[in-house]
Amino acid sequence: MYNKRIKRIIDLILSLIIFIVLLPIFLIIMLIIKIDSKGPVFFKQKRVGKGKSYFEILKFRTMYIDTPKDMPTHLLENPEAFITKVGKFLRKTSLDELPQLINIIKGDMSFIGPRPALWNQYDLIEERDKYHANDIRPGMSGWAQINGRDELEIPVKAKLDGYYCEHLSFLFDVRCFFGTFISVLHQDGVVEGGTGSMGD
Repeated sequence: MYNKRIKRIIDLILSLIIFIVLLPIFLIIMLIIKIDSKGPVFFKQKRVGKGKSYFEILKFRTMYIDTPKDMPTHLLENPEAFITKVGKFLRKTSLDELPQLINIIKGDMSFIGPRPALWNQYDLIEERDKYHANDIRPGMSGWAQINGRDELEIPVKAKLDGYYCEHLSFLFDVRCFFGTFISVLHQDGVVEGGTGSMGD
């Protein structure tokens, strides 16, 4: 019952409230991005959603416009060179993720769930299939995010996503929700480029 209806209702109400409250911050960030570098304010990217359907994730743009669009950050030779001055701050504080409130309102995402894979991250998608982690809405944050984030290798990340799916409940979502704030404050697991590897 929780996963089918209640979770979606909570996501919708909470995302609308937070979006309205944070609207002034949205506008300030948009202005700063425009001043800092040329290009659009938002970054759109094709991601894998519930049931392996596709959707366009929204983020504040943190990289220069000549950055390869559909390449995972960990595959860039020197990811730091592509990140704007403002982008470094937005990524470290996770403020670049705020536009995903719009994705939640639309129903593409949830607050808590597996982070949505890039459409061409076939290794991660395949690993998640083993744990049915592709069967639920992806999230802004999740169990894997607060247990290693960028430092996790793909099999470990997929296994943590599977653990979340198996134990999905309101209380577990609350735990992940507040755990996200702690991780962001401590900047836990933030590694530009991450690992994103399959391990040995």
